[in-house]
Amino acid sequence: MVRADARDRVAVKTSPRRRAFTRAPRVSLLLLCLAACGSRTGLFGTEDDSDDLLPDGGSKVDGGRDARVDGDATILPDAPLPPIDAQPRDANRTDCPDADSTLVYVVTTDNELFSFYPVDGSFKFISNIACPAPPGDTPFSMAVDRKGVAYVEFTDQRIYRVSTATGACIGTSFQPNQQGFGNFGMGYATNDVGPTETLFVAGTRDTNMPSSPGLARIDTNTFQLTKVGNFVPDIARAELSGTGDGRLYAFYTKGVNNGPPSYIGEIDTNTAAVVAETPFPTVDQGNGWAFAFWGGDFYMFTAPGGGSDVTRYRPTDNSVTVVATLPTRIVGAGVSTCAPSQ
Repeated sequence: MVRADARDRVAVKTSPRRRAFTRAPRVSLLLLCLAACGSRTGLFGTEDDSDDLLPDGGSKVDGGRDARVDGDATILPDAPLPPIDAQPRDANRTDCPDADSTLVYVVTTDNELFSFYPVDGSFKFISNIACPAPPGDTPFSMAVDRKGVAYVEFTDQRIYRVSTATGACIGTSFQPNQQGFGNFGMGYATNDVGPTETLFVAGTRDTNMPSSPGLARIDTNTFQLTKVGNFVPDIARAELSGTGDGRLYAFYTKGVNNGPPSYIGEIDTNTAAVVAETPFPTVDQGNGWAFAFWGGDFYMFTAPGGGSDVTRYRPTDNSVTVVATLPTRIVGAGVSTCAPSQ
């Protein structure tokens, strides 16, 4: 998500672009299976994470994902998808702090880093970030790993490593446009039920692209991108978040335009199939959006106007409520896979 003027400039120099164009929902529903993951929020707010930085900007906690297949869950084409299910399941939290102490972290088009506490809907400013990106490039998406380290993709399609404690930022060795993935949504997910996790990215689709590049994973030790597969059915403008029990969710539209409806879908991390989906007819992603799962609820950060609204979807009662606003435009969010599941 980004200011419309900044996104328009970047659309010329990048390929998949996702935040500032105007889109209209379409595309028919399709199909398949799931086996999951999560996104991540920093847990520490008092100490810097610089000791955890590897020389190339990699993370000590990331490992490759072991492929799993949970049987044949194929659904016939055009079959309606079931609604998403966020009922908590057992997870390995042996390395986690108190789950209630975790926060959601967000970054704005103005290079601001905030924490967000879902319990009371409050934002806390942490710092402005000064990443070594080219002048005029701004944050595009963000994910936060299990140790509280943020990875922020800018509109230059590079990934930068940011401390959620101080906002300090360094570059990484990630090379842009690997396997056709330019700008993308990001989210961490545990491998099976944890505690290891994988950084997943969702390629974007715009008016110049017939379909999304799909789902991929990035190893934050080598910063190599590996494609998982194409989304089935295809989705657009997706941001990712997940749970500590191995499920991955996406917040997306289905056309190249940014108007409602929006959707939350559950994504199979082995195949990129959308296996469950809930529509939100009144939620407009606007010109900036982000997504997080915390405490059994989903939080959709959208910018239909000048600033950002925070809309909570509570699966237990199907309520959809605007719980907070921020004057600036949020374009990335990250929440720990150690965050509470209910």
